[in-house]
Amino acid sequence: MTIKEIEAAVEAILFTMGDSVETEKIAVATGQDVETTRKIIHNMMDRYESERKGIRIIELEDSFQMCTRPEFYEYLIRVAKQPKKYVLTDVMLETLAIIAYRQPVTRLEIEKIRGVKSDHAVNKLIEYGLVCEVGRLDAPGRPLLFGTTEEFLRRFGVSSLDELPGIDPEKVETLKEEALDEVQLKLDI
Repeated sequence: MTIKEIEAAVEAILFTMGDSVETEKIAVATGQDVETTRKIIHNMMDRYESERKGIRIIELEDSFQMCTRPEFYEYLIRVAKQPKKYVLTDVMLETLAIIAYRQPVTRLEIEKIRGVKSDHAVNKLIEYGLVCEVGRLDAPGRPLLFGTTEEFLRRFGVSSLDELPGIDPEKVETLKEEALDEVQLKLDI
C-alpha cells in the first residue's frame, strides 16, 4: 500500500466508526506497525490543520477519532436540530474534578471529600457520558468505582489525564487551614 492508500484507509476507518479507534486496531487493519501508523495519522492531522479542513483528527489516549472542527459547528446547527446542551452545575463540576483526579473512586469517597451526598451529581455525570463505572472495590459491599470517559477527554479538550492541570500544593495547604479554622469555629459555638 502507498502512503496515500493508507491515509485513505485511515480516513475510511475513522469516518465510518464515528467513535475513537485504538491505534493498534488501525495498524492491524492497514498492515502497518503501531509507530508507523501513529506517524501517518499525525501527518494527516498536521495537513488537515494547515489546510483548515472542515474535519480534524483528534488523539485520545492511545486512539484517534475524526470530528468536525469547532469553528464549523454553527453550520451543522443550521442543518440539524440544535443538540441538547448539558449544563454542568458547580456541584457537578466539583464532583467531576474529584473523580478526574482521584479515579478510580467510590461514591463514599466522593461524599467524604465533598462533605455532602453526591448521588444526583454522579448520576447526572454518568447520564452525560463524562463518568462511568470502572469496576468494584474489593471491600465489604463491593462498592462501585467511578472514572472519567473518553467523552470527558473530548469535552475538556485534553488527550489524556496527564494533561489535566496540576494541583498547587500551597493552595492545598491554604484550603486545609481554612477548613480547620471553619471546623474550630463550629466547635466553639
